[in-house]
Amino acid sequence: MREPTEGRSSWNRRPTSTAPPLKPRELGRWAWRQLTSMRTALILLFLLAIAAIPGSLIPQQRVDPSAVAAFQKRHPSLTPLFERIGMFNVFNSVWFSAIYLLLAISLLGCIIPRIHVYATAFRARPPKAPRNLNRLTAYDSWLSSASRPSEVDRARELLKRQRRRIEVYETADETVVSAEKGYLREAGNLLFH
Repeated sequence: MREPTEGRSSWNRRPTSTAPPLKPRELGRWAWRQLTSMRTALILLFLLAIAAIPGSLIPQQRVDPSAVAAFQKRHPSLTPLFERIGMFNVFNSVWFSAIYLLLAISLLGCIIPRIHVYATAFRARPPKAPRNLNRLTAYDSWLSSASRPSEVDRARELLKRQRRRIEVYETADETVVSAEKGYLREAGNLLFH
């Protein structure tokens, strides 16, 4: 029989970790996923904005050396610390470079796989229409006295004006015109990054 623990209920106890430690490859994958996540990219972008503030407020050696000398004369106690951490040369400092290099790696790690997925989808033909077309929101059907080829051409023209990618699937009994769009939006999204 289990003895009650004083002052601690079973709800307050933390579970003991039974997972084995990560192997180097698994640890590398975990670190890569963390680095290429949207959250990390936003944090790095925010850090970059904050890190640029001292470069705007404190005179910079490359921009105005005389202002740096005047600042050093006015603040002799801060000068050794500021020189050590690169405050007079913020945009060339190691810590500022590390932030923007990590941000660049994070963005590239996010964009490169997306470009591959985008290129594969862009090269693929629009999918064939499903059997139950009436379930689709953009479904339409009509009866026409015109010939099938002329109706297919008419549908193609209409869909081209809407900037859709078009594919025609023909069988003995029917002709299906499939169309899709949205690839330009994703291309813009990738270029924006």
